[in-house]
Amino acid sequence: MTKAVPDTEHTPPITQHLDLLSTEEAPPAEPMAEGGEVSAVGGSQLRVILRTFVQNKLAVTGMITVVLLILFCFVGPLIYHTDQSVPNLIEAHVGPTRGYPLGTDPSGYDILGRLMIGGRISLEVAFAVAFITMAVGALWGAVAGYFGGILDSGMMRFVDILLAIPAIYLFMDLSQAINPNVGTIILLLAGLSWLGPSRLVRGETLSLRNREYVQAVRVMGGTPLRIILRHLVPNAIGTIVVQTTFLIADAIFFLTILQFLGLGLPLTTATWGSMLDQGYNDLQAGYWWMLYPALAIIVIAILAFSFIGDALRDSLDVRLQER
Repeated sequence: MTKAVPDTEHTPPITQHLDLLSTEEAPPAEPMAEGGEVSAVGGSQLRVILRTFVQNKLAVTGMITVVLLILFCFVGPLIYHTDQSVPNLIEAHVGPTRGYPLGTDPSGYDILGRLMIGGRISLEVAFAVAFITMAVGALWGAVAGYFGGILDSGMMRFVDILLAIPAIYLFMDLSQAINPNVGTIILLLAGLSWLGPSRLVRGETLSLRNREYVQAVRVMGGTPLRIILRHLVPNAIGTIVVQTTFLIADAIFFLTILQFLGLGLPLTTATWGSMLDQGYNDLQAGYWWMLYPALAIIVIAILAFSFIGDALRDSLDVRLQER
């Protein structure tokens, strides 16, 4: 028998191409991402967060500013040497000159060098207050949110009572009873700042405690402490990181206000707030260089941390990542 040969002369061209394509092996389909993973095009979740953060120009500006502030306060005194321990009344109230780029104060201290020393103390206090505040607030809120019921109501009513009392009055009473120094100021500020973060972490915990992985750990015999520390708090890390950034800015502002009112560290201690207070008192005498440098660096620091906090909040927002 002769083998039948298809008549290609009378077959339409489109049909011929379809026949040829049908004999070719189709390319394998690309595997789909599993478990909510980001595809290779989008990168991992961390890369998505970093990309969103970098695309925010204010966030990048704030991060660069914070790095420069840290270098200015901690590395600057090693390069620009000044004596901030012995007053030099002969050089008091000297305006900006080549020897004193930002002038001197009533005690003859170099203002540029004092900004570095004062900034180091201010930033150390702000970072310490933020981390202690967030640790206490996150633990308090996670415990209240996980157990719920009467314990949750009692813990949150205690928070509401403290929030109803103006913090400035509490601080005035406590500062009168305790000798103010760097350690006590950190503890006092942290003791008055953990209330708001505790409510935020409690809200996150209420939405996380009924998740499947938490139920699985509970069925496997996991203790409440393990569930809170190993599962609930780490999964609320986005809220914690964002709130910590804002707490640093709030601590700088609150410390400045306390120093300006004379309720914080002794005025002899170099901080941005004490410099602002001293500069305000001498502004009417025409010594403008004592006020504006301290005011400018305080505003710059607060804005920088606020920009970073806003960008982190947007970057960690799941709804924005899904767009």
